[in-house]
Amino acid sequence: MYTGDGKGKTTAAIGQGMRAYGNGLKIYMVQFLKGGPTGELKTIDELNDNFKIFRFEKPRDFVWNLNEDEKEELKREIKEGYKFIINTIKENKCDVLIIDEIMGVLYNKFLTEEEVIYIIDNKPQSMELILTGRNIPEAILKKSDLVTEMKCIKHYFEKGVGARKGIEY
Repeated sequence: MYTGDGKGKTTAAIGQGMRAYGNGLKIYMVQFLKGGPTGELKTIDELNDNFKIFRFEKPRDFVWNLNEDEKEELKREIKEGYKFIINTIKENKCDVLIIDEIMGVLYNKFLTEEEVIYIIDNKPQSMELILTGRNIPEAILKKSDLVTEMKCIKHYFEKGVGARKGIEY
């Protein structure tokens, strides 16, 4: 689990995925709440089929800027991603399953804690599971074997520096 208010949760998960990829393992990464283009999409797309990123949402604004209809549409797309994850664990389709921003999905109530705990409890023993996002619920924290908290000490956003291509996305 990579959590906390600091930068680097997705980057750490991808780094772990690259290490696994370099050792011949098959990696699936499901990204939630990220619809726009990012550098990792291009890089990972250039690898062979042993590292794949899956997204189920169309590009849209941040959750807090969406109206109720847009939130309902997003929730349906997230449920499709969840079904994909359940199928992935049932069929043991990969060695490492990264679920990026799953805590943001929980925080926004697009999935329930029980649904995420189901993933943790039912993944194959041989499958590594990496979850990312802020605001990890206590029940999921207790089920996690490794939790790393990214803590923001200082961030250039506070000086008005915006998100930069190749650095934040």
